[in-house]
Amino acid sequence: MRHPHSASQQLGFDEGLYRDYADKLTRFGLLSYPEIIERYREKQQTLTGSILPPVRFLYIFFAYLWHELFGSETLSCLKNVSALFSMFTLLLAAIFAARLGGSGYAIGVGALMAFAPTQLHMSQHALVDGFFTFWAMLVLWSLWENLHASRDWRWLLLYTVALTATVLTKENAFFVWVAVVAILLANHWLKFGTVTRELLLATVIGPALGVVLLGMLAGGAAPLIATYQLSVSKNYELKYAILTGDGPWYRYLVDLMLVSPIILLLAIGSVFNLRRAKKQEWFCFLFIAASYLVMCNIKYGMNLRYANMWDFPLCVLALSQLLVLVGFVAQRWRSIALFAAVGLTCALEMHNYIVMAVEYPLYELVSPELMRGLKILKSPADLK
Repeated sequence: MRHPHSASQQLGFDEGLYRDYADKLTRFGLLSYPEIIERYREKQQTLTGSILPPVRFLYIFFAYLWHELFGSETLSCLKNVSALFSMFTLLLAAIFAARLGGSGYAIGVGALMAFAPTQLHMSQHALVDGFFTFWAMLVLWSLWENLHASRDWRWLLLYTVALTATVLTKENAFFVWVAVVAILLANHWLKFGTVTRELLLATVIGPALGVVLLGMLAGGAAPLIATYQLSVSKNYELKYAILTGDGPWYRYLVDLMLVSPIILLLAIGSVFNLRRAKKQEWFCFLFIAASYLVMCNIKYGMNLRYANMWDFPLCVLALSQLLVLVGFVAQRWRSIALFAAVGLTCALEMHNYIVMAVEYPLYELVSPELMRGLKILKSPADLK
């Protein structure tokens, strides 16, 4: 789908770091990765604030593969990987939705995902969060399938690989894992499916394998631990994180209301309509709620980019609520009403994206920038 491009052409600080890591990997090869991580630690120790670590390996590695295949400049490789995996995410959303509720669900959820402002935004920048969303969704889908096809080694393998990939991509894998554990625990009451010993083992083995591989890339367990400790401790001293990454527990709700107000309101409405029989909605709600509980308590670590993985479950909940609302329409008009409601929601989502990302232009998904994009706050340029 063609869509308006973000007017922000600036090279973000994090994008520059990803480019540097990809450049080094391209120049020196995979065997040099322990040295790349060591150079990061040496540089990080001299800085007052945190910079992102090269242990977000998988995104950098895919950019390296893109360069080897097509010879593109590394920044273009990173952006192309982001765009490609945003398309994969949309395809996966349609497949997952079809498994949840049939072809109608696939069309509805797919349409909402295609116009989600944060999905459009992350597809155009050399940042890891859209790439991470794909792997988080793959974890969620394969978990659903494993609960319904117990002891099928193909789904178990996919689930394990997806969990490993999240760990190799970003430390936010911990949030996904917490949500997975919450779903497995809730299965005792909500009966999503069957929790087998093999599924529990895969839930542990997948992340553990990711940690082992990161340890090998870092040159051992001690260098890996030192890298994470240094990154986390320095983040509390980073002025930008202090200025933009803090807030109350409902910070993400405020940001989501600014970016996707209709989707969020519909999703909240769906929560009030939850019944025990609504397995799909409970599954999606628990994923958001459990990960939200951890993410909203990270000091100086809140950014709407990290919530990109909630887009799919939010769209599922939103579509569920639309189905409830069109239930009040006469039977013969329901399909038309649903089509119109989904279309209007998509149009409003695209309008919000154009206002913020094209007309403003928006780059960083933090509260002050979102408010400036919507003209709630004025930029200094507006006063001239």
